[in-house]
Amino acid sequence: MQHDVTIRFEGLPVSEALREDILRHAHKLWQIAPRLQSCDVAIRHAEHRHQHGNRYIVHVHAVMRGATFEAGRTPAKDHSHEDAYVAVRDAFDAMQRQVSDHVRSVRDEAKRAAAPRSEDAA
Repeated sequence: MQHDVTIRFEGLPVSEALREDILRHAHKLWQIAPRLQSCDVAIRHAEHRHQHGNRYIVHVHAVMRGATFEAGRTPAKDHSHEDAYVAVRDAFDAMQRQVSDHVRSVRDEAKRAAAPRSEDAA
């Protein structure tokens, strides 16, 4: 099945390896929530340093009927997000938590709606 994933490298050269890593993470989202309609990913530098210390910001936006999800933030001052793959992993981990929570709450609501009421049984 073809999933609608848009990846933007903002101010960065396109990396096919990073693109494949993003697609792998997006595929996991569809496994959690097959009803996702789209997933947009933007990756850029948090600052523009010439030597070292360029941290990445990865923003993930996903849409499902009746719900929109956003993940990604300015990285902490530690150096972990100087690695684009770590920044992608962290953004998708946050997105997976949001989507999983939503899917779980929708499933729980459906179970409650389908369960017979105790007063109906009497």
